[in-house]
Amino acid sequence: MSAEILPFVDEPRPAIDPHPLSDYVAWAGRRNRNPILEVFQQRFPSAGDVLELASGAGLHINYFAPHFPGLTFQPSDLTEEVFAAIKAKRAERGNANVLDPVRIDLTDPATFRFGDRKFDALFVINIFQVAPVAINEGIAALAARVLKDEGRVYIYGPFKVDGRYTTDSNRAFDQEILAANVPEWGLKDVRDLEAAAKPHGIVLKETIERPANNFILVFGRQ
Repeated sequence: MSAEILPFVDEPRPAIDPHPLSDYVAWAGRRNRNPILEVFQQRFPSAGDVLELASGAGLHINYFAPHFPGLTFQPSDLTEEVFAAIKAKRAERGNANVLDPVRIDLTDPATFRFGDRKFDALFVINIFQVAPVAINEGIAALAARVLKDEGRVYIYGPFKVDGRYTTDSNRAFDQEILAANVPEWGLKDVRDLEAAAKPHGIVLKETIERPANNFILVFGRQ
């Protein structure tokens, strides 16, 4: 298990494709992994359990895991098609602290099968551009069930704030996504995510700016 910090490489962006095994998702993961890792290194506990939602091909969880030898990482995804990719990346990096992936459907609480198990942190990366705001209700419902009292939920991505774009580049990115005419695609507003989470007793604690006009939204118990 090698805790490398791989260098940033400025690569041409592939066409937008949200499929978890696409070239676009891999490209985005290589660009944002270090800015996200920097925040996690400041905030994750030295020991405990971490759950990733929408793990996709397992690029992020298997990149982060070697940097936290005292933590156990639980990958998950809606689509079992990606489980082989997660396991292959785990084997490639020798990550003994990454568990087998489990299926979680954020619209179906019946898939939140963790029993009495509690997590110190949950995180999800780049899901809301191609998912409904209602997914945050599922994230909050899951967090209310499985998050430790002082645990945190970390949501990374580009967002609007109070109905406004934070940069012209985010406006252009949103217009590009919306041009695909796929229902629920497009940048979401931080306030709408807050509203979806609040009925579950999960509230926004902090907003952390990251490079390329992205944020990490940090949620926790009320």
